[in-house]
Amino acid sequence: MSATAGSNALTAPAIAARKGKTPLVCLTAYTTPGAKLVDEHCDVVLVGDSVGMVLHGMSSTVGVTLEMMILHGKAVRRGLHSALMVVDMPFGSYEESPAQAFRNAALVMAETGAAAVKLEGGESVAETIRFVTARGIPVIGHVGLTPQAVNAFGGYHLQGQGEDAEQILRDATAVAEAGAFAVVLEKIPEALARLITQEIAIPTIGIGASPACDGQILVVDDMLGLFGAFRPRFVKRYAELGKGADAAIAAYAKDVRERRFPAADHVFGDEPGTVTGGECT
Repeated sequence: MSATAGSNALTAPAIAARKGKTPLVCLTAYTTPGAKLVDEHCDVVLVGDSVGMVLHGMSSTVGVTLEMMILHGKAVRRGLHSALMVVDMPFGSYEESPAQAFRNAALVMAETGAAAVKLEGGESVAETIRFVTARGIPVIGHVGLTPQAVNAFGGYHLQGQGEDAEQILRDATAVAEAGAFAVVLEKIPEALARLITQEIAIPTIGIGASPACDGQILVVDDMLGLFGAFRPRFVKRYAELGKGADAAIAAYAKDVRERRFPAADHVFGDEPGTVTGGECT
């Protein structure tokens, strides 16, 4: 049996009630240490299928499996106490039928202790969202640029331009009416994101959308400067930890090669009563 949310953890209804109020703070997490870092500061923590690209070196999220999401979901659950935990349903785990979606979402919830799942798509998954939520599983929707459909889009391009804007609005409306308690708006024009936020009754969570959204989400490794494969325009770097880590590792390597590490402070003598030992790699 997996760990469950703490008694003080936020709930899906509590997040839904934040519509039009203090903006929701959302970040991704993939590990227990990462979850501990973001928990105190976030309302929603997403175990994103972006883990495939960020931690596993994949070129897209398409190859992420249900087993991977459960593994990382369990790790994140151990580090969270107050934020609402949401797990992405990976490509191929919910598109076949509403019954398939419920079966796999129920497995994710049971195994990870998540409070909700996230499904990509608009009108095409509205029936599935309705089916799943009616059976007790809270759902966050995701419209606009849906990374699992990157092959259909031909790349990570801005969505919702021109006549396509009407489709994105229909998608967001369909997700809300189907029972989702929030929806992610990814990489769409600012004016469209603002309009959708005004038009639908559930909170919108922007990523490359609008400051008018009811909340914002970023991939934590992006905003910390740890993931350098590419840097979308919508990412603000709040730190450059990757550069700091590189410098630290280079300094360590230099010290080892020049026999400056370990120094006297880092080794053990033959003091009476001393038991040698320590951390292992």
